[in-house]
Amino acid sequence: MIDRLPMLLAAHARLALLALLAAALLAFPFGILAHRRPRLGRLVVGFASVVQTIPGLALLAVMVPLLALLELPSIGVLPAFLGLTLYGLLPILQNTVTGLAGVDRGVLRAADGVGMTPSQRLWRVELPLALPVMMAGLRTATVWTVGMATLSTPVGAPSLGNLIFGGLQTRQYGAVLLGCIASAALALFLDGCLRLAEGGARGPRWRLGVGMFGVALVALASILPLLDSDAAQVRIGAKTFTEQYVLAALLESEMEVAGAQAEVVSSLGSTVVFDALAGGEIDMYVEYTGTVLATSMHEEVGERAEVFARVRDWLRARDIEVACRLGFENTYALMTRGDSMTRIEDLGARAPRMSIGGDYEFFERDEWRDLQRVYGLRFEEERAMDPALMYDAVARGTVDVIAGYSTDGRIDAFDLTVLDDARGVVPPYDAVVLVRPGFREDHPRLFDALAALEGAITPEAMRQMNRSVDQDGLSPPDAARSWAR
Repeated sequence: MIDRLPMLLAAHARLALLALLAAALLAFPFGILAHRRPRLGRLVVGFASVVQTIPGLALLAVMVPLLALLELPSIGVLPAFLGLTLYGLLPILQNTVTGLAGVDRGVLRAADGVGMTPSQRLWRVELPLALPVMMAGLRTATVWTVGMATLSTPVGAPSLGNLIFGGLQTRQYGAVLLGCIASAALALFLDGCLRLAEGGARGPRWRLGVGMFGVALVALASILPLLDSDAAQVRIGAKTFTEQYVLAALLESEMEVAGAQAEVVSSLGSTVVFDALAGGEIDMYVEYTGTVLATSMHEEVGERAEVFARVRDWLRARDIEVACRLGFENTYALMTRGDSMTRIEDLGARAPRMSIGGDYEFFERDEWRDLQRVYGLRFEEERAMDPALMYDAVARGTVDVIAGYSTDGRIDAFDLTVLDDARGVVPPYDAVVLVRPGFREDHPRLFDALAALEGAITPEAMRQMNRSVDQDGLSPPDAARSWAR
């Protein structure tokens, strides 16, 4: 993961700089217009302020369905670019209006007195005097945009967020720290360039500042194509937890053995990765039948074989194929520390005095509502958290129960008890490899390589691979190679 730092840094810089350039090209003219026409200005600044109140990750995520409706690429650089551009508008816009409003009225009257036209007064008097305040807004937007670009990973845009998200999930905290340091260093470098350019505009250093910023733009925009000159033949999606990273690495290895160049697009949300596959933006990923049943089909739970058949037929109707069943099931399971409870029914009377933790999706899923209805569960507190933190949380007593994953290696490592779902509320979650429409026809040899994985991974083997990453410190590719050996 760390060996990808140069490519990820270049991608991060290019994304942030392009979004910053677009924000500046929009905000500076609108700021001037808003100063000239206060009524319009209130509307423009109000819109930018509303955008700023939206959490950064939510702003990026909302771009995915919007672009999909417009039949535009809904994952990757485009949604991240649009979200970052909107996020960078407010400080530039607000400081432009404030800087122009702060120009001394006496100076403006003097400019009118010598016969300057409105355009001449703007370019020769107002903008030069307002420049320090305007540059302060641009510098603020630069730091904000570079920092927020780390959140572009869940929508499929490569950035330093890949190190942060991936490192957090796989407990490689060195990668998390490296991603944070690199992002901070990039923000400080760009801010320094702008500071030199701002100071130089009023002194002899302006050429140095402008030159450094220009060199940074050109160099960072050209590094990425050089580092990624060979386009990947196969793109593999992965969700936001350890098992997905391991399985994506396994698929990547299988594709490379079969002679294809593969690329992993990691840390995608469940709906994002499915929509990306359906739209042909990725070629394959590992899905779970229960996720399709609950999230996309919204159908009733059935027996494992029946659910698989229903899911397969539903996917075929959308030209998505199941290349293979990997052989194990990874279902949601309620877990607690100790052995005082062994069944979900045991939670009934205790739940109102307990807290439960789950991943970002769990409390919005149909099976959670079904668990509450069938078992009468009413917890005192529901806490959504990163999957990497759930197991530590229950082991330390921060929460009493978690909705974990049945193949997670930390179940044994933390001595957790999986509560029996005797009434079969949670659907079966067979792990299957899905491929995009037309993949079999485009790559028959690669499809056959995937089919060879049918039933190849046992639940015990998957649990061991997960534990080797979460507890033993192996990287996901190393864990996948260990299993292959």
